[in-house]
Amino acid sequence: MTLARSGDLVAAAAARGGAVAAVNAIMLEHVEAIVAGATETGRGVIVQLSENATTYHGGDPVPLLSAAQALAAAAPVPVALHLDHVQDDALLARSLEIAAAVGLSSVMVDAARLDYADNVAATARFAEAAHAVDLGGVRFGAGAGAGDAGSASTGSGLYVEAELGEVGGKDGAHAPGVRTDPDEAAAFVAATGVDALAVAVGSSHAMTSRTAALDVDLIARLASAVPVPLVLHGSSGVPDDALVAAARAGIRKINVGTALNVVGTAAVRAELAARPDAVDPRKPWAAARAAMTREVARLLALLP
Repeated sequence: MTLARSGDLVAAAAARGGAVAAVNAIMLEHVEAIVAGATETGRGVIVQLSENATTYHGGDPVPLLSAAQALAAAAPVPVALHLDHVQDDALLARSLEIAAAVGLSSVMVDAARLDYADNVAATARFAEAAHAVDLGGVRFGAGAGAGDAGSASTGSGLYVEAELGEVGGKDGAHAPGVRTDPDEAAAFVAATGVDALAVAVGSSHAMTSRTAALDVDLIARLASAVPVPLVLHGSSGVPDDALVAAARAGIRKINVGTALNVVGTAAVRAELAARPDAVDPRKPWAAARAAMTREVARLLALLP
């Protein structure tokens, strides 16, 4: 069984001086592509379901997470499950209830829209509750794969990620004035007890062109100041060489979502254009799944 803990994969990445890819899934085909790409490269991966994707599925993350759990259990590489960018209090509470049943090992509580004091308070409340979750009945087994090896384990507590600063894209362009301050980040981690911190260093969500310019010096300063692993959101818009530089500077988890949707929807368009009378959805979505698998494999092979 290779259902893994997110925290174990992040720790393995830190130990080798690299980063683990965390890839967003919206539909089952995304999950299949992510697991297939990881299997092809022999690398561990984190499958993420965002609050937006949960909303698309009627507000309930259990069906897709359950399918992801089954795929993870059958995979020859470590696959961890994560809920991403959760702002809704009801979904945060739900994540605590369902974690053991679906093999969920980490959650990102996103209170970055709030002012600093309220972000600290909301994040600290959730972190305390999440760390108390009993995952003792879940058997996690981290299979070998490019530095992601580990022994089978059980244990309690969800791994908690939070965000400080503002990673733009969905609500406006990213601006230097909202980038994460190293001293404030260190104080935030101390006050909240989170296990990982998403930082604003120049990337933006939902970019379809790879033109984001990362502040690698700021990443290095944050890595020196902050005692927990750093996470890069909005990585679809970051060029390959900058992703590698970010990992080497101290980013330990690299989130990707839009890049899969770009190649996946392009494959669907091409398939439907070639067969305008087609009514069977399997062919266009099989093409999309294959394209997304290639993109996942390319990304995983790239990262140190």
